[in-house]
Amino acid sequence: MFWLKKYIAICSVAVALTLTATTRAAEITVFAAASLSESLKAIASDYQKSSGDKVNFNLGASSLLARQIEEGAPADLFFSADEAKMDGLEKKGLIHKETRKSLLSNSLVIVVAAEQGANITAASDLATGKIKHLALAEPSSVPAGIYAKEYLQKQKLWTAVESKVIPTENVRAALAAVESGNADAGIVYKTDAAISKKVKVAFEIPRNDAPAISYPVAVVKGSKNLSAAQKFMDYLESEPAAKVFRQFGFMVK
Repeated sequence: MFWLKKYIAICSVAVALTLTATTRAAEITVFAAASLSESLKAIASDYQKSSGDKVNFNLGASSLLARQIEEGAPADLFFSADEAKMDGLEKKGLIHKETRKSLLSNSLVIVVAAEQGANITAASDLATGKIKHLALAEPSSVPAGIYAKEYLQKQKLWTAVESKVIPTENVRAALAAVESGNADAGIVYKTDAAISKKVKVAFEIPRNDAPAISYPVAVVKGSKNLSAAQKFMDYLESEPAAKVFRQFGFMVK
């Protein structure tokens, strides 16, 4: 009888501990720019091990993600590749503006195929016969494309290259177009070029000539897991997360 009581007591403690762990665990969904894919997955992997919470991602063009949030898609955090998309959500009261912070920056590069790619030594080469097709993320709505168009306009090259532009769904699709040979060159983030073995950087656009690139993050107003969302956002601002972002080539603010 004594051993039975002891066994029951041990089982009760085990069940209680399991229930406590289950209660404490949370699941959040992060809507994030495609260019953040690898870095965020690496950060989330470490975070999940230490916190017990689960982090899911919806990755894509910031413009598409913002529209999904506007339409009521369940999101806990929004991590945009530009301030404009976050501004739009803030104006509509769809984020907790007091949580909004700009965490990262990036830079633009012109990429060509790693093997037998076009010989480009300056942005002006995009306007020559060397380039017949130029891949950009959709320049009317997607941050990477908007940044690229602003740069080309500043260099007075947009008119000359506009007819060559292949607009793509997001920056990763622009990278893929160059990788596959469907475009002779593309303008992507430096961090995207770094993850591909099929392209090479032909020209790195000087930061002084390019638009300021900013990645803001905020807790979404409709989040059903506010405390867990804020907890993960706090982790994104931590030094362990910053270290991962730097490893993937981002500039941490």
